[in-house]
Amino acid sequence: AVSSLLYTCQPYFNHLESTGRSTRRSFCLQLLSFSQQLCDRLEQLLLTYASHDLICLDEAEPNSISHFCVGQVQLGQMKVTTFRYCKPTPYLSRVDTGVYKRMRWNVQRLQEDHRRAEGTVQTASFSYFLCYEDIPNTHADPDSESEDASSDNVVRMWSIGQWVQVKPERTTDDIYDWILCEVPEASYRRLLFLGRNEPSCCTATDYLQQLLLTCHAD
Repeated sequence: AVSSLLYTCQPYFNHLESTGRSTRRSFCLQLLSFSQQLCDRLEQLLLTYASHDLICLDEAEPNSISHFCVGQVQLGQMKVTTFRYCKPTPYLSRVDTGVYKRMRWNVQRLQEDHRRAEGTVQTASFSYFLCYEDIPNTHADPDSESEDASSDNVVRMWSIGQWVQVKPERTTDDIYDWILCEVPEASYRRLLFLGRNEPSCCTATDYLQQLLLTCHAD
């Protein structure tokens, strides 16, 4: 039932995102604000289901519902699909990297293969994430005896970064490398630092789109 609900909501998110980012500014803000509200309500609903053990949010578990789609938009030669994690989720399910993901963007980019005589158009896929990590606070008072002393020793920093495939190698043509790899591994390449405050889904997507247009500008 939950999967059906998420599937039903997806066309609404797609319409709000695609229309909201291609209309005049005043109307655009209204649509994106409604998209954000819909995302927040859906997230709270899934958290409520999980609190009653009706669904599992653990990404490492089969049949879990750790994230949901919140829209798809065409950005020039790129198709960007946005996902929201119901709760902060370890960047890698089996390795503790200290990095936790909150959003993911799957980006498909059309590009010509000039190595072929016909100039075949191929699709390249990339994944980007909104993540946070707790880093040591070098300005914290080591002699502080307050109850918040432990939290003062670390600072939560947000960033947008790219999934960089490590295992198996992204360029491998050997299908057995993928078959034998139970869980792919990757590093987190930080591209944009956002500071201490978590951005909303719409704001984070704005940042990501600006980043894509800058990085892939012709």
